[in-house]
Amino acid sequence: MKRMMKRLLPVLMAIAPLTICAQKVYELKDISGKVQVNVIVNDKNVEYSVLHDNDVMVAPSPIFMKLTDGTAFGLNPKVKKNSRRSVNETIYPPIYKKKSIKDQFNELTIDFKGGYSLVFRAYEDGAAYRFVSELKKPFMVESEQASFCFPNDPKVFVASPKGRMNEGKKDPFYSSFQNTYLETALSAWDKEQIAFLPVLVEGKNGKKICITEADLMNYPGMYVKHGEHGYSLDGIFAAYPKTIVDEVRGLKGVVKSREPYIARVEGNTAFPWRVMVIAKDDAELLCNDMVYKLATPAQFTDFSWIKPGKVAWDWWNDWNLYNVDFRAGINNETYKYYIDFASKFGIEYVILDEGWAVPGKADLFEVIPEIDLKELISYAKSKNVDLILWAGYRAFEKDMDRVCKHYAAMGIKGFKIDFMDRDDQQVVEFNRKAAETGAKYKLLIDLHGTFKPTGLQRTYPNTINFEGVHGLEEMKWAEPGTDQVIYDVTAPFIRMVAGPLDYTQGAMNNVIMKNFHAVYTEPMSQGTRCRQLALYTIFDSPINMLCDAPTNYLKEEECTKFIAAIPTVWNQTLPISGKVGEHIVMAREKDGIWYVGGLTDWKERDVEVDLSFLGDGEFNAEIFRDGINADRVGKDYKREVIRVSDNKKLNLHMAPGGGFVVRITK
Repeated sequence: MKRMMKRLLPVLMAIAPLTICAQKVYELKDISGKVQVNVIVNDKNVEYSVLHDNDVMVAPSPIFMKLTDGTAFGLNPKVKKNSRRSVNETIYPPIYKKKSIKDQFNELTIDFKGGYSLVFRAYEDGAAYRFVSELKKPFMVESEQASFCFPNDPKVFVASPKGRMNEGKKDPFYSSFQNTYLETALSAWDKEQIAFLPVLVEGKNGKKICITEADLMNYPGMYVKHGEHGYSLDGIFAAYPKTIVDEVRGLKGVVKSREPYIARVEGNTAFPWRVMVIAKDDAELLCNDMVYKLATPAQFTDFSWIKPGKVAWDWWNDWNLYNVDFRAGINNETYKYYIDFASKFGIEYVILDEGWAVPGKADLFEVIPEIDLKELISYAKSKNVDLILWAGYRAFEKDMDRVCKHYAAMGIKGFKIDFMDRDDQQVVEFNRKAAETGAKYKLLIDLHGTFKPTGLQRTYPNTINFEGVHGLEEMKWAEPGTDQVIYDVTAPFIRMVAGPLDYTQGAMNNVIMKNFHAVYTEPMSQGTRCRQLALYTIFDSPINMLCDAPTNYLKEEECTKFIAAIPTVWNQTLPISGKVGEHIVMAREKDGIWYVGGLTDWKERDVEVDLSFLGDGEFNAEIFRDGINADRVGKDYKREVIRVSDNKKLNLHMAPGGGFVVRITK
């Protein structure tokens, strides 16, 4: 008997953990079988893992939500049932980087006792999950555990908010979301730092995982920090604002105290998707659609009034005009000059940035005496140009419906809203409400001074652009060592995965790194002229600024005509090659015309572009390439027109910090 017990003891010990903590594993694969999600439900919690072609991208990671009443979604879970569905559809977005999107996924929904569900999706290029509440009564979310565990110490690309001063100390949740990326081993990243989404993680066999979120409508945005155990990232969220004080001339709301919870929820609701985009090759990240696919579809069907296009912008160049007979500034004479410039080059819009409304009042109905808006609107209309107005978010929020109704009736076509500088639940809801109100009055909404997009541009296609990017405006006050060239070949693989970006390119004063210095009133860009031209093809931006002064563009008409003709939405987008932080080559097509753009880091680079995507025939290629002296004088470029065919390979050289752009017509 003793011998038998001795033999049985190891077996009993092996069985004991299963008895104490029985678990069920639900397996979900995408239609191709490449991506596999395993959901593990045991007596204690819910965990998930993600594999790609059997490579572990995300190791088992716990997820749950705690409510302020002591209950929790995902802890001590009890499964009621599970269901599955497959979707194979095509989305036809009205404003996007391609004419159609293949939406193909398998989905698993697990319903739990306690009034909640977990929904998982597996796509060929990634996975996502979300919590869904079926509770009848409102409740408050105290915290959420969103974990991303990795099988080893991965390389990560993270952008940590600088944090603005608030009550005498830095507040990490008070941020413009305009930071460059740090490339580091996860173990070497400062454990006191947080990073805003998206973040990029290098997985097995050089594969990449881009972590972000989608369908963020009424919940705080997610940041990540070092996880508690092993090599992992955990979600972290700004708590719900308790006390807000108006600052910066009453245009910005700064949180002075917060509640002991992160969100107020109206019972039955779907929480944001936690998204993991997986790419075998870096270039695949340049044209990913997952955030758009996961967003709530548009709530209206008439998109005919939503007109993307270019914008002549006043603020970056500080209203600096020359060779004119009037005093340049925020006045009608200056804006008529901008309108004339826009009309000459077929630019659709002129923006009136900060300053048109009486400063210090935060009242959008009080216009400065130097501006006659009715006259400007009428003048612009006669020139086939439309106007967009800038607004600080608190001024816009005060009387949003009346502001939109008033200015839409006058003939204004949209608002560029700025200074949100947070992504707690209140600001997320403000963005959604601004989009909704804009749609009501057929106004474009450009959400500047805000966090990354999460699909609001699908739900409200009039929400045409988002900042949340270290754009060209940073060059006005850049600290020594700021490297915009490296950022330009990094952000498209990370930030642009989330959606379009309000980068505001188009500088005509282009210098190499050693000659760069920050100048607020007459700013310059790092890198070459052709780099600035190429950015109009590389970056997704349905409403795209020409940041420089009209007088600078008029001196450079060859480049200006080319920029003005580049579309801002596309029928096709094709990534050709790229590596994070090194180079990018992309092709885009609109109405049968192809544009190919390229960027490099500070290394000169030769690239070969296979033109087989053109289809049969002979074509004309208009090429803007770096000049032979562009490594010394950033403005040096060469334009040429050559004949090419679909079986040809185009060889192009980029100077350090350089780029190229090609326009190909039949």
